[in-house]
Amino acid sequence: MPSVFETAPATAATPITFVTKATWDAIQGELPAPARQFAAANDFAAKAGKLLVLPAADGGIAQVLFGLEDADHKARDPFRPGALPGLLPPGIYRFANAPHDTRLAALAFALGCYRFGRYRTNKAPEVRLVPPDGVDTAEIIRMADAAALARDLINTPSNDMGPAELAEVARDLATRFGAAFNCIDGDELAQNFPLIHAVGMASTRPPRLIELSWGDPAHPKVTLVGKGVCFDTGGLDLKPSSGMLIMKKDMGGAANVLALAQMVMDAQLKVRLRVLIPAVENAVAGNAFRPLDIFRSRKGITVEIGNTDAEGRLVLADALALADEETPDLLVDLGTLTGAARVALGPDLPPFYTNDEALAGDVASCATSENDPLWRMPLWPAYDAWLDSKTADITNAPSGGFAGSITCALFLQRFVEHARSWLHVDIYGWTPSARPGRPEGGECQAARAIYKLLSQRYA
Repeated sequence: MPSVFETAPATAATPITFVTKATWDAIQGELPAPARQFAAANDFAAKAGKLLVLPAADGGIAQVLFGLEDADHKARDPFRPGALPGLLPPGIYRFANAPHDTRLAALAFALGCYRFGRYRTNKAPEVRLVPPDGVDTAEIIRMADAAALARDLINTPSNDMGPAELAEVARDLATRFGAAFNCIDGDELAQNFPLIHAVGMASTRPPRLIELSWGDPAHPKVTLVGKGVCFDTGGLDLKPSSGMLIMKKDMGGAANVLALAQMVMDAQLKVRLRVLIPAVENAVAGNAFRPLDIFRSRKGITVEIGNTDAEGRLVLADALALADEETPDLLVDLGTLTGAARVALGPDLPPFYTNDEALAGDVASCATSENDPLWRMPLWPAYDAWLDSKTADITNAPSGGFAGSITCALFLQRFVEHARSWLHVDIYGWTPSARPGRPEGGECQAARAIYKLLSQRYA
């Protein structure tokens, strides 16, 4: 993604003045009389999201006014300035005064410039921003580039983003940052990662486990695991067509893990990073895994298949078991896992799970500071019994339908025994309708918050 930041002197840039209903009278009073009259003639009232271009005497642009919510508005959106790239005429701009959060406003401006243009012309807005004083431009570019990577991967349709293509993206990222790359498939995968193989074996595009390693082995071990279901039909428990419509996004966990890894490596954080992505396609064929089949996982736990559409937790389980074997200091998994999480919290607020109280507090704080919302949910021990099976150690889909996101997290917890700290995030990875800084389509969720956490701990 090209940088949206301009190195030209701020004096050459068109000023953007942020206004609220509370500040509009004072700001309006400082405008030249013609500008006040122009604003009045256009009925500009500092409504959040409204933009007004004030003309100069020579016919150019003298100034831009942009409305924000009042500072005490309970639904104030720190990313509101992310709408600017889609509203401004081409040119170079600067912030003439401070929005509610200057750093997040600059980040939102960069995120708002994203366009997915792989299959049709969809040019990014021809606007650039002079970086506000005191803002770490390199850090914002790092986050915006990572978000663009996640969005591009999720937005790419499954015919062009299968397990092999996802592996190539990881290989390219490893090459770019000097990381080691490995990919396990075929008989080795079937023997050592039975759950990953079971989910992916019906597809003509073979399943695989993608691995990337980077950093000094003496540094703290941080392992990231991302669900890479490149398309999910639901398997033999077939989804209806409406439920299948955006299942190209079911590798959103992998996309966001790669985005997070890119930020970590680009920032040169002092960690020993390991990335694991079980990449599969959950397809329908004569050899597809079936309801009530039983498989022995990598960890040795036998799993009865209660529903073939609860496949994400299966592939994550084998990958988590591998990650757990080397006792990482922090083990993080991301996946687009349950509709229950969306019912409970909606598409914009992914739940996270951990038994580490210090980690939970830090994640919540970073999510708030980065405007990358997350909400803690409990690993409720009483529900663990719901995973019981009469014929295997556990089932992947308890009957009843209650607490689906919690029982998924409890299922995954069975495969994490040695890691010093574990964080599970049930993301959506998709923006259903465009909002400032967040275009409709694939979305980078949780990655910025977790990167902030890692940068605080391991800078």
